[in-house]
This record gives sequence, structure tokens and C-alpha cells, in this order.
Amino acid sequence: MPGIEDGCLDVGLRQEGVIVRLITLTDDSYGLTEHHVDMARRISAVARTLGLPADPSGVQTVQVTIDALAGPAVVAFWRALLGYEARANSGEDLLDPRRRGAPFSFQQMDAPRPQRNRVPADVWVPYDQAEARTAAALAAAGRLLNDAEAPSHRVLADPEGNEACVGVAGPPGPAAETA
Repeated sequence: MPGIEDGCLDVGLRQEGVIVRLITLTDDSYGLTEHHVDMARRISAVARTLGLPADPSGVQTVQVTIDALAGPAVVAFWRALLGYEARANSGEDLLDPRRRGAPFSFQQMDAPRPQRNRVPADVWVPYDQAEARTAAALAAAGRLLNDAEAPSHRVLADPEGNEACVGVAGPPGPAAETA
């Protein structure tokens, strides 16, 4: 399929079906891009023409972010614990060399924030899925903490205050544009 030559394609055979993972891994980027969302739509369209079910609502990238005062020491701990490797040219990103687990990113803090958790999860979804994913999390006893950058970025919290960000990859798709 045109567009997969950049090495972003990862295919996994599971009991419940085939998982197609699209992700960019370069010296300066790791994650879901607009290109991946477009490719996921095209792969789903091909699957449908073959009579196979396709679920583009499952398109997402999850990243664990840790806020750290002692950045290099915290990164070293998690690198050793997880068996992850540093992303090239980055002292703040750790990646699973086997591409099984979520990447870990570290944000340098200037001062402690005892009122907030320091390990938020970041979930990146296609534009078309962000509103539904946010609504589902809020319906499941979540709270909206900040939507100043909506629809591209929202900060939510679980019932105990643990934070998660919903980010958007790419522009609205054909379904959102006709809605």
C-alpha cells in the first residue's frame, strides 16, 4: 500500500483479529500523525471491500508522562526498570525496543506540585474520536479539568484526581466533515 514505505507499519496477529499499528519513530518524533490517521482510514476501507470488519475508532497512541524534579535520575530509574531505550537525540523519551509497551516521556518540573499527580497518561486519538472518547471518560465518573485548547487537547481526571490528557492527531475525517 502506498505510504507505508517509511517503516511506520507494525502488524500483529491476535486471537481476536489483526491489529495494524501505525506509528512514527524518528530521531525527533514518536507517535501518531495525520498521515497515520489517513492510512488507517484507507486500510479500513480496503478491509471493508474484502468483507472484513474494521474498527477505526480504535486508532490511538498512549504515552505515559512523568513530571520529574530530578529528571536524569528519574529517567535512569525508569529506563532500568522497564528495559526501555532512550529515543535517539532525546533525554526525555524512553521507548520499548520490542514495540510492545507505551512510550514514557519525562517533563522537567521547576517545583513540586503536591496538589496534582505526577504521572498523567496521554491518549492521542483521531480528531473524529476525541469528543466521544472524552464524553465516555466523563460519563465514567471523570472530570474535565481544562479544555482551553479543545478540541485538540483536553485535560481530564479520574475520580481520585489522577490526570489524563486527550490529544488529537490530524484534522477531522470525512465522517466528521459531513456531520
